[in-house]
Amino acid sequence: MTQGLPIRVAGLSKAFGPVEAVTDVTFTAAAGRVTGFVGPNGAGKSTTLRMLLGLIRPDRGSALFGDTQYRDLATPTGVVGAVLDLAAAHPAASARAHLRTVCDLSGHPRSRIDAVLDSVDLIGYADRKVRGFSTGMRQRLALATALLGDPGVLVLDEPSNGLDPAGIVWLRTFLRTLADEGRTVLISSHVLTELQYSVDDLVLIDHGRIAWSGGLADFAAHGTTLEQAFLALTAKETTV
Repeated sequence: MTQGLPIRVAGLSKAFGPVEAVTDVTFTAAAGRVTGFVGPNGAGKSTTLRMLLGLIRPDRGSALFGDTQYRDLATPTGVVGAVLDLAAAHPAASARAHLRTVCDLSGHPRSRIDAVLDSVDLIGYADRKVRGFSTGMRQRLALATALLGDPGVLVLDEPSNGLDPAGIVWLRTFLRTLADEGRTVLISSHVLTELQYSVDDLVLIDHGRIAWSGGLADFAAHGTTLEQAFLALTAKETTV
């Protein structure tokens, strides 16, 4: 496993024409902790993560893994595993064949394939065609793909989409295990109930700006429940 690195985002800003999608976003996600990146739909979560991973060029600011931009990492997928969309596997390919192709393109040993399939509980479906996978199974395959390089950092955008209740509980435990190994886990979601049992820290973005960041317990102090705290802080941000 590559050593977990802190994620350092500072002054990140991006506009699409007249629309300010993200403005002066600053936060840190620490190694050995699960950081929840939360906010309403359209708040700027996905745009921020895409800038972090070099898929969108920011207008201003920086996004670093340790002290290095993603594009400057010597072996990016060996340092950072990312899930931004469902696995882009050919529907006629099996899960194993998809992972074999990714290994060959990324320079990871094929010996990792069974290990990652087992870790996401897909080993029994390794040779099934992806076209027959449910949305939840595709989510697990996407996570397996991100883990092929045994990265120290995981960046996950809405990874619980399509998972049933048992799958959501499994994901919580899995992410906790990764963080306890010393990895950095940054997970975005707009549903606080999925995060409250697994995250250590929260970063709240609303209307493209950071409305709050800190420990989970401190966030909860803004309301009797996490959802009430979320609503209170986003409502306050809206009125500024």
